[in-house]
Amino acid sequence: QLQLVESGGGLVEVGGSLTLSCTISGATLESYTIGWIRQAPGKEREGISCTSQRYSSTYYKDSVRGRFTMSRGAANTVYLSMSNLKPEDTAVYYCAAIKLAPVRTMCEELYPHARYRGQGTQVTVSS
Repeated sequence: QLQLVESGGGLVEVGGSLTLSCTISGATLESYTIGWIRQAPGKEREGISCTSQRYSSTYYKDSVRGRFTMSRGAANTVYLSMSNLKPEDTAVYYCAAIKLAPVRTMCEELYPHARYRGQGTQVTVSS
């Protein structure tokens, strides 16, 4: 059973930076596409970045491309480094995993159906 735990959220000023971590246990990551999903107050969830070791690719939603970077670390950890944060980035951020999903498909279509998802971490950008 795959388990995902997010950490690193907090309060940051506009223009600031923050790095989120997603620690994954229960399986190796080679067969899973990992995605960061967020849900802002009163809005629907959106997939913002997805990566796959198998497909050797990473996808970014237009709204975060150039400001957010998704990367893998040691010990089954995935990071989301966020810079130049804006008030509209305020949301609960989740990491999720879907087996063998193409990265763009996961971020644009499949993320609401992810079987494995963490509890989320709150990011608040203050102006």
